[in-house]
Amino acid sequence: MENYVLRNGVEIPKIGYGTWKTPDGDTCIQAVETAIKTGYRHIDAAAVYGNEVSVGIALQNSGVERKELFITGKVWNTERGYGRTMRAFEKTCKDLQTDYLDLYLIHWPASPSQYKCWKELNSETWEALTDLYKAGKVRAIGVSNFRRRHLLPLLQEEIIPMVNQLQLHPGMTQDDTIALCREYDILPEAYSPLGNGKLLNSDSLRMIAERYGKSQAQICVKWSIQHGFLPLPKSLHEERMKMNRSVDDFELKEEDMKALDVLEGFGTGNDPDQITF
Repeated sequence: MENYVLRNGVEIPKIGYGTWKTPDGDTCIQAVETAIKTGYRHIDAAAVYGNEVSVGIALQNSGVERKELFITGKVWNTERGYGRTMRAFEKTCKDLQTDYLDLYLIHWPASPSQYKCWKELNSETWEALTDLYKAGKVRAIGVSNFRRRHLLPLLQEEIIPMVNQLQLHPGMTQDDTIALCREYDILPEAYSPLGNGKLLNSDSLRMIAERYGKSQAQICVKWSIQHGFLPLPKSLHEERMKMNRSVDDFELKEEDMKALDVLEGFGTGNDPDQITF
């Protein structure tokens, strides 16, 4: 699988395997093992998903050397701040059975709707990630769900985010934030690249997929890659896992890309300034 290259030279596989909402226990273990068996080397995890221990077991069971895997973790909202972030990182590494992470993200920004000192809180959390990066415990650092107003203050830091993981899929392009990411060479990762599955019921998407002889999911993944995003599709089924990463043999035409950009009814996603968790 081809890689993107982050600003610091670290290579990251162009398609990752998402573990959000994957049930903990045997289901998660089997799913991650199967994903690795079918060729995925980039596994996207997070503490709040509640399945990091199972992901860690699967990584050990896979038989693939650690250096061949790219593992992402995320610090949850309750662990913001320097000390808590450091402790959260250690727990994540313990649960995932690894000495280091390839990428560590702030899962959600502290926002002005919840905190008067939101900039300071994000900065303290970012300071912890920066120190982990400098210490060699993380190969790359970034954020998730940061929109333009949350991202701007971090662009004044000594080390700025290398990745911003956002909900991106046909019908949800987050143009304003993506433009800022492009300006500062921040790689956009696309979570829920299939629109939480609802997108696959779109008649417009189905018609495009039929013209290319591909599945709706493959069209969504290819749309992400042609935009320069890194998609993180998720499935519990081996054949769908294989299909989701088998997108190298076709290109979407410009008119189809534009049609997918403006699909109506699929611009979903939580606003970081409105969340209560």
